[in-house]
Amino acid sequence: MLIDGKKIAAEMRAEIAADAARFAVEAGRAPGLAVVLAGENPASVSYVTAKERACAECGIRSFPVRLPATVAQEALLAEVARLNADPEVDGILVQLPLPKGLDEQAVIRAIAPEKDVDGFHPVSLGKLLIGLDTFVPCTPAGIIELLVRSGVETAGKRAVVVGRSNIVGKPVAALLSRKGRGGDATVTVCHTATRDLAAHTREADILVVAAGRPGTIRAGMVKPGTVVIDVGVNRVPDPTKKTGYRLVGDVDFDAVAPVASLITPVPGGVGPMTITMLLANTVKAARLRRA
Repeated sequence: MLIDGKKIAAEMRAEIAADAARFAVEAGRAPGLAVVLAGENPASVSYVTAKERACAECGIRSFPVRLPATVAQEALLAEVARLNADPEVDGILVQLPLPKGLDEQAVIRAIAPEKDVDGFHPVSLGKLLIGLDTFVPCTPAGIIELLVRSGVETAGKRAVVVGRSNIVGKPVAALLSRKGRGGDATVTVCHTATRDLAAHTREADILVVAAGRPGTIRAGMVKPGTVVIDVGVNRVPDPTKKTGYRLVGDVDFDAVAPVASLITPVPGGVGPMTITMLLANTVKAARLRRA
């Protein structure tokens, strides 16, 4: 059975829009999100456009910041500092990847932790690791919502995460293992140095795959009844498509879907949840800053 990310995201966005409307009445202004884009990377432009459109649909005010690809590190940091000081900006997102020559970690660290709605600041990640309330990176937060809202019990289950990135793998492992909602699982993290990956994935009750490589999980690597969350988005050549390519995940969907109890499609699974959780984080930031 498919986990319909589009449907769950739509339900959540209705909840977020209602919360944003309540905040606007209470505060006399809408929650505000600044999105900083340096350069004109086509994928980044597309992502930013989608984020700003989603903000408008949920009653969140956008503060678009467009900078040339040649922007100097100091100028970018100055722009972040300006947004940190702007009382109407509740959240700041700097679209990654940045153009070559810019220090992404320095830019992330420059964002005020109370406006870190992407959840990438070391303060946010540190709080996540020790179990404090914080801004959770959007894709991992969306994965937990998909599981919980699909009725998947995580407590006491064996969860295997394939991938150890700071954006998905490590945070989702921390979320699955923490106490409470969507957590209390026993988690194994696999990566490029893992020996006999299939031996680990066949033990999973919940399998989260964020390897960044199509076909990472194939037939025979998943036990019957496993819940499979495919985070990957990969372009593979397809001459039948107008674009010349199609999008696939990291899981061989056709082979694994008949075995899994639940599985996310690509596209339409995890993807819609990422922007949704960004919106939720922005409203949360607005409320915390007003408290």
